[in-house]
Amino acid sequence: MPDAVTSVLATALDGLATRQSVIADNIANVDTPNFRATTVDFESSLAAALQRGEMPVSGVTPTTQATNAPVGADGNNVDLRQQSLAAVQTQFQYQMMTRAVSDHFGVISTAAGQF
Repeated sequence: MPDAVTSVLATALDGLATRQSVIADNIANVDTPNFRATTVDFESSLAAALQRGEMPVSGVTPTTQATNAPVGADGNNVDLRQQSLAAVQTQFQYQMMTRAVSDHFGVISTAAGQF
């Protein structure tokens, strides 16, 4: 059974991976008529689970929702600049989470080596 920190980090990584996939889909459909961009939220359900004291974090799944961005003449509402910025931001967050996982396991390894 994973410890609480590992559980939270794994959930965050899953949510960020889902967000990366959705952003890639949005960008791929930038020229598709009537395509509606979507966003991903997992932070609010993760925060709620933590507030409830759920350890390990369970039942936290990323949710997608259509954006309310203005729609162009072709019915498409993908804003390429916004999606590109979101992609960079999500990649940075993902890198930070993987670093946190590495650091966490480093601490565990160090602690285990002292016994």
